[in-house]
Amino acid sequence: MMLLLQQLQLLQPEDKQADNIIINLLDWQVIPAENIVAAFQGSHITVFAISKSPSEAQIFLEVWGVVLKVEDATAVLELKDYFDRRNEDNNILSLTKATITQIHISGMGDRVCVDLCSLMRPGEGLLVGSFARGLFLVHSECLESNYIASRPFRVNAGPLHAYVAIPGGKTCYLSELVTGKEVIVVDQSGKQRTAIVGRVKIETRPLILVEAKGDSDNGTLYSVLLQNAETVALICPSQGSGYQKKAIPVTSLKVGDEVLLRVQGGARHTGIEIQEFIVENEQSETNSFIL
Repeated sequence: MMLLLQQLQLLQPEDKQADNIIINLLDWQVIPAENIVAAFQGSHITVFAISKSPSEAQIFLEVWGVVLKVEDATAVLELKDYFDRRNEDNNILSLTKATITQIHISGMGDRVCVDLCSLMRPGEGLLVGSFARGLFLVHSECLESNYIASRPFRVNAGPLHAYVAIPGGKTCYLSELVTGKEVIVVDQSGKQRTAIVGRVKIETRPLILVEAKGDSDNGTLYSVLLQNAETVALICPSQGSGYQKKAIPVTSLKVGDEVLLRVQGGARHTGIEIQEFIVENEQSETNSFIL
């Protein structure tokens, strides 16, 4: 500890009027870096850390400026992609109301629970859909329930085949989510933030098919398959000030209920939206059991 304090004292610039200081941490890790932040807290000096990789730069960027020292230009592009994803958090996603038209019991399937490294608040969840052109806002398990303890880090998101929204305006299949991958968490107002996947849990469960028509696109049909359980819910449109119902459990959904939907281009190649003619059949079988 004494050695560390002496090292921190050596960091103070001889020119007391200096506005910036550049530090090369060499083999120092996160805790010493936090000590440096504390040493300069309250001063007018801006600290820049020399980073030798985009991942290291991302850590330092939380508190400092960065000097990226690399030989490969792809590292610069990787850091730029990180900035682009961070800037997305300041953008509001356009969400539209959709009216439930049918609910069908669909049998058994493999569904995916997505456990994040971040807590979610009431009104937040993941954008999930059977087709990329329309993603439903599926609520997290943060609400209190008589059936199971609250799990505010989890979204019971749907079957393996479903699309989920990820940073960069892209989608991926729920089956492709792994520890460390990023998804976007969205709330009722469309505010988004990036979260890291901590764990993915796949289990065979009973499924329910939810169909809805968009209120702003000539009644286009959209659908999503979800686990048929009281803890799985779809987020409702905001109703203004005062108390607001955040979500409706799929077991309580009725024809005519309103939920939130993200409408976007349907044609995708490796999760990236492209301009292409595409036909996707979304009409359910008429002999399914209707609730």
